[in-house]
Amino acid sequence: MNNNKLTVTSRILVAFASGALIAVFFLPAWRIDLFAPQYPEGLTMYIWINNITGDVDVVNGLNHYIGMKHITVAMFPEFKFLPYIVGFFMLLGMLVSIIGKRKLLFIYLVLTVIGGALAMYDFYKWGYNYGHNLDPKAPIQVPGMSYQPPLIGHKRLLNFDAYSFPDVAGWIVIAASALAFVVCLVEWWHHHKIEKLPKKKITPAIAVAASVLIFLSSCSAKPEPIVYGKDVCYSCKMGMADSRFGGEVVTKKGKVYKFDDLHCMIGFLRSGFIVEKDIRQNVVINYEKQNDFLDVQTAQFVISPALKSPMGSNAAGFATKAAVQKNSVENQEQVLSWNELLKQSK
Repeated sequence: MNNNKLTVTSRILVAFASGALIAVFFLPAWRIDLFAPQYPEGLTMYIWINNITGDVDVVNGLNHYIGMKHITVAMFPEFKFLPYIVGFFMLLGMLVSIIGKRKLLFIYLVLTVIGGALAMYDFYKWGYNYGHNLDPKAPIQVPGMSYQPPLIGHKRLLNFDAYSFPDVAGWIVIAASALAFVVCLVEWWHHHKIEKLPKKKITPAIAVAASVLIFLSSCSAKPEPIVYGKDVCYSCKMGMADSRFGGEVVTKKGKVYKFDDLHCMIGFLRSGFIVEKDIRQNVVINYEKQNDFLDVQTAQFVISPALKSPMGSNAAGFATKAAVQKNSVENQEQVLSWNELLKQSK
């Protein structure tokens, strides 16, 4: 057996991963979301392989006041050659699949790492210049303040919460790269352990590699762990300290609103600040486990004066009826569903 040859399965997976890169030509690769009290559902900019779309004009109008340059396609020379770079990686991946050499796959992965690192550095460099090189004649000037957007994750900029994350095509690229790396690892394991392990045990490992793309590309908005002693309730502005109570509202755009008590959460939902169609999920904190979130539609809610929640709802969420019985409290009054709790709270 030629130890430098990829298996047929590995070739197919590499070809699949390389072909998946075509998504960047049809879907946005990155997104930047900005949330503020005057923009509760946020402003979003979508970064494509050769374009920027979304609420660009609105963002430019706001940035004018603090002296930031207008965002235009022309300020990104990278847009001119990025399609060719992606095309090169697609072609190289296909060559790896056709030729089937493990050394060529290794070269492909090294170039992938280098390309990814350079892309993130270029993005950081643009963000730094964009956030620091301000117009000295801007209407609003805060001494020592810069407005560099986050490379990835969250950052507070004045009264705006800025979030920067991969979008659909970006996740597909990440998943495709991860799939190629897993194939490489499985191939290495296959050729070094083949004499010690039956072949039938290798197949599940490659199947796991194939599932990486599906798993990573399904990433979506989800609840965020609460940092007790630091996070504050969105409604009452009190510091969040009791890990047994509260909940979160997660919007479809990925914004997470945190509450220290179900009284605050229900009041927020009733305020109409966020319309129901824009909400992805409402979750309650599991009374039994810190930062374990339960969907409100499946949780069991106990209402009892003995619970003494932060803002007086005295309501706690449990995963099951058995958990309610296990944690029964003195003077327990009611066990309600989410809909029943909403009706009673009117």
